[in-house]
Amino acid sequence: MYFQLGWRNIWRNPRRTTVILLAVIIGVWSMIFLGALMRGMVEDIIKNGIATLTGHIQVHRIGYRNDPVIENSMADPEVVENTLKKVLPPGAKWASRVRVNAIASNARHSDGVTLVGIDPMREAKVSFIGQAVTQGRYLKSDDKYGIVVGKALVDKFETKLGRKLVVMSQDSNREIASRAFRIVGIFRAELQATEKQFTFVTIPVAQHMLKLKNGISEASIILPDHKEVNQVTTALRAALPSTGYEVQTWRELLPLITAYLKIYDTFVFLWYLVVFIAMGFGIVNTTLMAVFERIREFGLLKALGMKPWWIIKEVLTESFFLLLIGMGIGNILGFLSVFALSGSGIDLSALAAGIEYFGFGISRVIYPVISGKDWIMANLVVFILGLLVSVYPAAKAARFTPVEALAHT
Repeated sequence: MYFQLGWRNIWRNPRRTTVILLAVIIGVWSMIFLGALMRGMVEDIIKNGIATLTGHIQVHRIGYRNDPVIENSMADPEVVENTLKKVLPPGAKWASRVRVNAIASNARHSDGVTLVGIDPMREAKVSFIGQAVTQGRYLKSDDKYGIVVGKALVDKFETKLGRKLVVMSQDSNREIASRAFRIVGIFRAELQATEKQFTFVTIPVAQHMLKLKNGISEASIILPDHKEVNQVTTALRAALPSTGYEVQTWRELLPLITAYLKIYDTFVFLWYLVVFIAMGFGIVNTTLMAVFERIREFGLLKALGMKPWWIIKEVLTESFFLLLIGMGIGNILGFLSVFALSGSGIDLSALAAGIEYFGFGISRVIYPVISGKDWIMANLVVFILGLLVSVYPAAKAARFTPVEALAHT
């Protein structure tokens, strides 16, 4: 009976019903679409952070993260390499690196950079640099004097492909080591800071220049499934001597992004709550209007023996139908909006440039991503809170006595 009465009553005034439906539809659509956009931005920030020489897991010598100097390099990388071969799951990829602070200079300019010695073949599978070279070429294993630098550094130094670049750093004997390289490739990154910071040479060249012999600074690991990060990290910590090595996940290596992720879910919930408050006022006001227009009807129902609780259930049933229809249409529009932008994305170049100041690597084009958790949260917020705010108009309708209601004009 309640469903039959509720369904008929919501269509007694199509204009009022349309107003409520529009409020619910717009609210649900904005929650899903903007939630998907923010989720896409978050996933992109994580992806860029991991690709920018972080990986899912890194292995260092004890003390290197706190003081990344040449003396804290791993002198015997074979221990780490043998452990990685035994512990890592199938499909995992890893690369060794030499990473030191250095000074790059040419005839006109000089600036601080990070010199990274890499194995070109391995590094291309674990970080962005393998696909980031836009001018010239990527490093080859036998490059003795080749160096790959960022576009922002090239512009700052007013140089170009084929020009020389001198790199100076401190070697393992605490003496100044320098070497002249020729720019063979120029890479682009999501952040200009990345283009200015990193310069890449082959790992044998970096080891020879810094007198490291076979030493390395770190080993970076990419797993086939990011959900295995904690499990693999625990296994590596158990397999490697704790007195000599430390194993850290990307969450520990990227504390700023980790902190942002911790507050993201709270931020999304607050955003949903703000949207619902705006929508809730419309639901309450319109439902109250419907209640006051039907005072005589409610009085007659009570005179015929309908209990106050039954009237509350009838009004809530009407709200249930309105919320259900609005949520259905809002969800469809939300999914269609995300699907329409799944190929082209949204160009947020200006926003990406601004976020760079906060240290986030956000792509110039954002692709919305619908998360099951976000979708469930949005619909639950609308449905549960929508019914709760409808309780007030329903209680108002149930409080009228038959005499008051029938005397109402």
